[in-house]
Amino acid sequence: MVGSSHGVRAYIGSFTAAGGPGVLVAELDGEGGALTVVGATDVVADPSYLALAPDGRTLYAVSETARGAVAALDVTGDKPELRGAPVPVRADAPTHLALHAGHVLTANYGSGSVSAVPLNADGTLAPAPSGVLPHTGSGPHPQRQQSAHAHQVLPDPSGRWVLSVDLGTDSVRVCALTDGGPGLHREVALRPGSGPRHLAFHPGGTHAYVLNELTPTLTTCAWDPADGTLKPLSEISVLPGAPEGDAYPSEVVVAPDGRFLWTATRGEDLISVFALDGAGERPRLTASVECGGDWPRDLALDPSGRYLYAANERSGDVTWFALDEATGIPVRTGSVPVPAASCVLFG
Repeated sequence: MVGSSHGVRAYIGSFTAAGGPGVLVAELDGEGGALTVVGATDVVADPSYLALAPDGRTLYAVSETARGAVAALDVTGDKPELRGAPVPVRADAPTHLALHAGHVLTANYGSGSVSAVPLNADGTLAPAPSGVLPHTGSGPHPQRQQSAHAHQVLPDPSGRWVLSVDLGTDSVRVCALTDGGPGLHREVALRPGSGPRHLAFHPGGTHAYVLNELTPTLTTCAWDPADGTLKPLSEISVLPGAPEGDAYPSEVVVAPDGRFLWTATRGEDLISVFALDGAGERPRLTASVECGGDWPRDLALDPSGRYLYAANERSGDVTWFALDEATGIPVRTGSVPVPAASCVLFG
């Protein structure tokens, strides 16, 4: 349950600078997967990514602006309300966030860093970060990889480590929170020029999948939580054919039972379907379907794992799909208008 009186809800982020309504709250129809918007707020500028507290009462949003910040929102009612002022993260353009060990961690694309903001006992934010870990390095792409660009920060399933994915340095950093700040454990190099964007774990906890933005590929890695070791194993295309131009893959999600994996590719407006073997070591591209709109920036599964949602930024909608139980192929079921949609989160 979310809050004290609601069923499962969806929280949708959008870019206010592009006409988006900010953070929306929607009720989920568990039988058909439909979303019904019940409230919205624009008190946070460009809330491009969201994270929900375990008790479902507080939502955290990055403000993906030049002087980046993170905000806490009370979501016990239909309209989110700020819980204190947004807190600057001492970095530019935070594009992703996660909760870990009593902190909100933000991946700061513009500055190429990860910030840690402590949480108070009541779920509100401390007034300043307790630590910022700068990324360093570059890559061969002349426009996109002149410097570090942290794109995602994600705790591993064991809860011991945090992984930060950096598009600018073609690497994933494995970190641990020490004395309130993120500290580097090791940096794992991926193929030069691949431009890693987002990572998702297999439910078994021993494999991870890195979606690359600068080349439309998926890198499968072995993950050892005992010593925080990430080892690239293979790289395969996420598209059925070679794209005409830049493809811009955006998000990767894995089924709760580990049988399927889905990726979104913005330049092609496609959702790709992969079948996974029992160990999760060998993704196999089996199908691709249209995303139901334009520029799918995010994908999300509902809590049941039966419906897949695409936040289509340029067409301004969130589209949902029923997933075929045998094949994992998404079948478009409906959509709701959300101008400049950036992400979908369930709780």
